[in-house]
Amino acid sequence: MTTTPDDLIARAEQRRLTCGAKLTDVTRAKLGQFFTPAPAADLIIGLADLPDRESIRSLDAGAGTGSLTAALVARAAREAPDLKLHLTTFEVDTNVNAELTATLADCADAHPVTVDQRTDDFLVWAAQQLRTGAEPQFDLAILNPPYRKIRADSPERAVLDPVGAPTTNLYTAFVLLALRLLAPGGQLIAITPRSFANGTYFQKFREELLNTAALRNLHVFDKRNVVFADSEVLQENVIFRAVVGDVPSTVRISTSEGYTDRPISHDVPYGQVVSPSDPKSFIRITTDITGLKLAERVAELPASLADLELKVSTGRVVDFRTRGNLRAEHGVGMVPLLYPGHLSAGRISWPMPTGRKPNALADNIDTAPLLLPSGAYVLVKRFSAKEEPRRISAALLLPEDLPGATVAIENHLNVLHANNAGMDPQVAAGLAAFLNSAPVDQFVRLFSGHTQINAGDLRSLRYPSLEQLRLIGSRTGQSVNSGSVDPVVHDVLPGLYP
Repeated sequence: MTTTPDDLIARAEQRRLTCGAKLTDVTRAKLGQFFTPAPAADLIIGLADLPDRESIRSLDAGAGTGSLTAALVARAAREAPDLKLHLTTFEVDTNVNAELTATLADCADAHPVTVDQRTDDFLVWAAQQLRTGAEPQFDLAILNPPYRKIRADSPERAVLDPVGAPTTNLYTAFVLLALRLLAPGGQLIAITPRSFANGTYFQKFREELLNTAALRNLHVFDKRNVVFADSEVLQENVIFRAVVGDVPSTVRISTSEGYTDRPISHDVPYGQVVSPSDPKSFIRITTDITGLKLAERVAELPASLADLELKVSTGRVVDFRTRGNLRAEHGVGMVPLLYPGHLSAGRISWPMPTGRKPNALADNIDTAPLLLPSGAYVLVKRFSAKEEPRRISAALLLPEDLPGATVAIENHLNVLHANNAGMDPQVAAGLAAFLNSAPVDQFVRLFSGHTQINAGDLRSLRYPSLEQLRLIGSRTGQSVNSGSVDPVVHDVLPGLYP
């Protein structure tokens, strides 16, 4: 063996940088391709359990220039010289395969390995294996899977549907099929967007993941712009390790700013990460003991939305679908139309005379299904980012805020309602104040892995009782902005605060 582990990593990293510089935006968008930096690969492979001897069959699907496989071989060369590795890689980009071949040659020169380098489409190959009932073929899957949405009419959908892979993104498709190809006790370690951890889009994916394997490790990054910085990716990423087998008592959760600083870790009871009573199978990632205690306090709140006989929906008006009915100003034959920009300091500021968004919707037979009766509602902005001052921005809408008997809500807002009608105004005020409280904001920051506050996120939250909401609403009145509600919410719900 003439290639040292350090040589192997250095050469693989140089190939990554060279190929990354040549990668066009068109190719990146088509393949969802983001190569793994060497320090990130080292962090990912560091989570694997490697035996001292015998052999491991590894899968690197979407291998790129081979950074993850190189990190695996380098670690084995340093820590387990008697461990034999059978390396299977998949990479469809013909512009990358020559560099991957060179990395695999270095792997063979650094440690005892056998290599199966494949240029097949991993999804097509894996689906074929599953359809023919092939035996599990791998002990370890290491993935930095491609990231791209899967359209309903796409070739990927045609491949995934026959094998029952219910997912909407390439990254979760790769994870699901790799998971199905693991032998009992097999490990899957992947770096992906954090968005799969909650929300309704990935519920079926989470269910299969958690029914097939048990989470053992979760690593999150405090900053979104450092993991794939040279690819200009702004994304909340997580590394997770799942093992096909029994559920452990705890999950090791670690956090770092990027991949070069020393991670801080703690062990969390498995039931705190994946609650057995959660029908949505959310994965709740608590990055420190403070977050764990906050999760426990929120879980002790007495009610769900269903208990309160309340519901949450996204606004019904998708403006580009009803463009001909949008009106800049309100007038006869129109209803008020609310966008996120109409929410201000916990209340409604309508109309917006200087804004670019419409203020009204034509009232006719086509728009009738899009309207709600005038009443007391709570509106929540759907989109926010980790860096914004608030992840949840809730506003109280009262009937006297707008003219007319009906109102239209745009799709970038969530609406909390009582079976498609307004609710008790005091309950609405209390609900808006609760959602704007500091503990709720902190809780959402801990567990929301995406830039949306979806209806499913609000549906899964625990809430005060109706009596407590009325009491909060009676004390706050209409002043439910985030800067003013905490003294009242603390007084009514002291157990919610540390």
